[in-house]
Amino acid sequence: MNDTPTGAAGRIVLLTTSHRVAPGLLSWQAWEVLRAADEVLCADPAHPQLPYLKEAGVEVSADTPTARELVDRCADGARTVVVLATAEGDRRLTDGLAALAGSGRETMPSLELLPGSYDLPGARLLDLVQVMDRIRRECPWSRLRTHEDLAKYAIEEAYELVEAIETDDRDELREELGDVLLQVVFHARIAEEDADAPFSVDDVAGGIVDKLIHRHPHVFGDESATTPEEVREIWLRKKGEAKRRASVTDGVPVGQPGLALAAKLGSRVRTAGLDVPVPAGSGVGYELLALALRAESEGVDPEAALRAAARAYRDAVRSAEGLEG
Repeated sequence: MNDTPTGAAGRIVLLTTSHRVAPGLLSWQAWEVLRAADEVLCADPAHPQLPYLKEAGVEVSADTPTARELVDRCADGARTVVVLATAEGDRRLTDGLAALAGSGRETMPSLELLPGSYDLPGARLLDLVQVMDRIRRECPWSRLRTHEDLAKYAIEEAYELVEAIETDDRDELREELGDVLLQVVFHARIAEEDADAPFSVDDVAGGIVDKLIHRHPHVFGDESATTPEEVREIWLRKKGEAKRRASVTDGVPVGQPGLALAAKLGSRVRTAGLDVPVPAGSGVGYELLALALRAESEGVDPEAALRAAARAYRDAVRSAEGLEG
C-alpha cells in the first residue's frame, strides 16, 4: 500500500485544501497519496471534501488521535496515514507532533505537509465578498447604508490613494488600494438589493472584463499596436464606438476639482483636434483656467503639480512653527 522503506517509522501526511477552490478539485499528487494511504483520517464529519473522496472510493475515518497515538499507529508496520486538515487546522495535533519530534527521544515517522489545492491569484477577493456580505447582513450600521451615504467615502479614499502614490509610501499604497476596493465591493453588495435593477459584484467584474477585452484588440484580437501612442489611438477609437457621444465634453464629471476639470476638458479638445479659444474674462478663475490648459498641453497634471506645491508650502509653514516637516 505504500513505498516506505522497511524498518522506517512510517509516514504522516497532513493534507490541506483551499476552501476557495471547488471541493474535489485536488492535485494529482494529492489523489495519489490518498489512494495509496493505509489510513485517511478527518476530524470534521462535515468536511466539504468527504463526499468526493467517498465517490472516488477513498475510505475516511472520523478519528481524532493524539500525536502520540498517530505516531504509534504509523510505526505499526511502517504505515502511511493521511490526515485531512480542517479549515481551522489542528494545532493540538501539529503542536504535539512538533513536541515529539523536538524531544530527540522518538523514532518519528516521516512528516509531510501536502497542499491538495492551491489558491489562484485573486482568490482572497472571494473572502472579501463573503466578509462584505456578512457585514451587510449583520452590522447595524452597514446594513442601512445607501449608495448616497457612501459617495463621500469613495472620494476620500481616492484622494488618500493618490497621496500614497505621490508620497511613494508602499505600506500606505497597499492599504489605500484595499480601502478603494472596499468601496467597490460595498456598493456592489448594496446594488444586489435594488428592487428594480439589481446587479452583483460579478456583474461589475464581468462588465470591466468585457470592456478591457474590447478595448485591447491588440492583445485579445487581430489588431496590432507596438507603441503607447498606437494603444491610445485604439483605446479612444473603441471608446468612441461604445459611447457614441454627441460632444467631446460628454462624460466629463463637472463635480471634480477645478484644475482637474479644466485639464480634462483641455485633453478632450486637444485629442479631438478642435480649435477652441480660451474664454476671455477677468479674475483668478480665468487665470487658473489658462494655467491648467497650458499645463495639460505640456503634459503636466495641474492638480498633481498644485498638490506638490501645496505640500512644500505646508512644510514651510511647519518649519516656521518650529516643527519638523
